[in-house]
Amino acid sequence: MSSPAQPLAQPLAESLVQSVDWLAIAPPTLTAVVGLAVLVADLFVPDAKKAVLGWISVAGLAASAVLLLPLLDGDRTTFCLPTRQDACSYTADRFTLVIQLLVLGGALLAALLSVTALKDARKDMPEGEYWFLLLSSAAGAALLPASRDLATLIVALEVASLPAFALVGLRHGDKRSSEAALKFFLSSVTATAVSLMGVSFLYATTGTLYLTQIADRIQHVDGQFQTLAQTGVVLTLVGFAFKTAAVPFHFWVPDTYVGAPLPIAAYLSVVGKAVGFSGLILVTVVALPSYADAWGPALAVLAALTMTVGNVGALRQQATRAYSAVRLLAWSSVGQAGYLLVPIAAAASTDDPAHSIGSTVAYALMYGAVNLGAFAVAALVGRTKLLNRVADYRGLYAANPLTALLLAFFLLCLAGLPPGIIGLFAKVTVFSAAVDAGLGWLAVIMAVNVVIALFYYLQWTALLFRAPDGETARHRLPAPLTAALALTAVVAVALSGAPQLVLHFADTALF
Repeated sequence: MSSPAQPLAQPLAESLVQSVDWLAIAPPTLTAVVGLAVLVADLFVPDAKKAVLGWISVAGLAASAVLLLPLLDGDRTTFCLPTRQDACSYTADRFTLVIQLLVLGGALLAALLSVTALKDARKDMPEGEYWFLLLSSAAGAALLPASRDLATLIVALEVASLPAFALVGLRHGDKRSSEAALKFFLSSVTATAVSLMGVSFLYATTGTLYLTQIADRIQHVDGQFQTLAQTGVVLTLVGFAFKTAAVPFHFWVPDTYVGAPLPIAAYLSVVGKAVGFSGLILVTVVALPSYADAWGPALAVLAALTMTVGNVGALRQQATRAYSAVRLLAWSSVGQAGYLLVPIAAAASTDDPAHSIGSTVAYALMYGAVNLGAFAVAALVGRTKLLNRVADYRGLYAANPLTALLLAFFLLCLAGLPPGIIGLFAKVTVFSAAVDAGLGWLAVIMAVNVVIALFYYLQWTALLFRAPDGETARHRLPAPLTAALALTAVVAVALSGAPQLVLHFADTALF
């Protein structure tokens, strides 16, 4: 009885063996490996030389970003079903590479800011644990845009999120930091639990976790399971909406950014958003295009609410005598998240969703560069002004002309005003996506919010060039901060001079 079974066992075993495309998975893998190496090295490196761990981390992130170059020759897939090569867990396509560039570039700039921050903090933060957590979070964030099944998506989301909780509260003896980490943790865990329930509902109705298979099968769900499938769609989107800081899932942002170490606030403002938006795009456009009539209007309403609440929240900071620059940037990031949601909502109402998604990608690249630049200047001012109030920037031009000009340029890019041409063109691209999709009402709300945002961006910009209240001290620029400012300035200025370098993504099929 046993002999007939043997011929069947060997083909079955062979069918379970999968080849791994190591080049495709190299960027997130190298980031994770460097993180583990830093954690082990921390055991042997003496305290006086802990700074070397930071430079190893910076080099590791730079090398991971360079590994994206060999992947430009074509799409790569790995961890696929043996019987179906279109059902894969990992895909390195154009969309994946652009988001991974944003993630690894954002993590690299946050690491440069962290080198100086850790040196100034001295014993307040453990360096080995800090670098391990930052690299682990970056590895999860780089994995997420390549994920093409719901299980990998959720795992990548949590790998990106869990280290971030610890990073926010890593500062020893800081009550505000601990409270921010707790708020961030509790709200994020709740959102993840809701998403997991949604994933279980989708799996129960479709019998698969692969995004491409869900797109096929969810159209043929039995009528008695339609309600279950619709509930699964809504619940799955909640976790990613939380990561994007979309209203009403935005309440954690201001306190978390203010309580976190400033480099981590910068990291969350760019990389955290990239994680949320890439996951949201994959779930909606790739897995659930047949439910566009449900998630499209919902995301349009979320976009309108998010940009309005974010900009009004930033505007209300003006009423506070000593409002924080980081808190203002936090509310600004909520408003910017609303603009990023517009093209995703438009993708539900257009025959060319890739064009709309390209608008979101183009805007995210612009936002990432200039927002990290603004945080780099905030890190510089925060070295001498511990409260880091907007009022502390008065007369910055008299003390540091180049730094003041760079911050003014970054703020004008965020506002969408010349000479920040890339900000203007990115906003026009998002605006066009809404109009082309027939969402005229959303375009009007966006235009109103752009005008609202002009007030607080221009007020901060004007403050830089006013006469200082008293004697101004020059801010010394450490090498890592100089490198971060130089990188963001070069990218922002280059993109303003040649915006087509980013905007061509709006005309490129990303899937």
